[in-house]
Amino acid sequence: MKRVVFAAVFMAWSLTLANAQESDPRSADESAIREAVAGYVEAFNRHDAQGLAAFWSPEAVYTNPTTDEQVVGREAIEQQFKAIFEGSPDIQLEAATDSVQFISPNVAVERGTATLMRYDELAEISEYSAVHVKREGQWLLDRVTEEQAPAVTSHYDQLKNLKWMIGTWVEGDSQNHVETTCQWTKNRNFITRSFTLVVRDRIELAGMQIIGWDPAAQKIRSWVFDSDGGFGEGVWTHKGNQWHIQLTGVAPDGSPSSSVNILTYLDNNTFTWQSINRQAGGELLPNIDEVVVVRQNMVESVPEISSADGMLPDVNQRTR
Repeated sequence: MKRVVFAAVFMAWSLTLANAQESDPRSADESAIREAVAGYVEAFNRHDAQGLAAFWSPEAVYTNPTTDEQVVGREAIEQQFKAIFEGSPDIQLEAATDSVQFISPNVAVERGTATLMRYDELAEISEYSAVHVKREGQWLLDRVTEEQAPAVTSHYDQLKNLKWMIGTWVEGDSQNHVETTCQWTKNRNFITRSFTLVVRDRIELAGMQIIGWDPAAQKIRSWVFDSDGGFGEGVWTHKGNQWHIQLTGVAPDGSPSSSVNILTYLDNNTFTWQSINRQAGGELLPNIDEVVVVRQNMVESVPEISSADGMLPDVNQRTR
């Protein structure tokens, strides 16, 4: 009886193994297609037009989603991408494969989402369908069609005058300095601004500011929170090459504070900061003189200045 049971189990295991071996080629082909997509994205982001064209079949048809122009053949596709990279030197691509369906052993349809990104523009998102063909053991693109994904609400147009802020900035000296990093959030609806005050190699204060467009008030507003428990909000007004920020806040002890901070844009790597009309706990405080703030990768060492808290949002109105 045991031999019969063992034989039955062995036969079931053998059938399962045989079925798995039969399905392996398709699984391997799907993995190869997904790897090809990843290689395609890497070549695109290196702006390697020749390497990118190698992922297409010799008679492939590429349709430029912007102009609807059809380009036929690998060499023509290479020239098309050269022109794209020359016209958009900062363009980058992300691609996510949602599914791979096999029409035959040598033909598969991949569906996914592509995102084109440029530094100063809203990301372009499209849903694509790509036909892959297997030639001499290699999966190649043969046809690609794209459709624009549903529109995403973005307030980039209202915030784009602040795009120069994106990056990391330093103000202070090697002993006492403030480092601030600004980044876009998804869909460029907000800018996050993290800051750290370092005094003699010790972090004295840190915090986060969020800058965004208020569609009800039709103004740029900001909200800031620091590691001591202070918080506040600001209203931004654009005046020429300056931004005047009316700040109101609450200190950790509950006392109110207010000030007007002024950012003056000089160039993409330099701006100045000053704070005027400062009050804390009902008392007037002296103004903070204008200080120069520079982009981090533009300096070998942090410049000497008189103020160590120039980049900090004036929430708690600290005095020196």
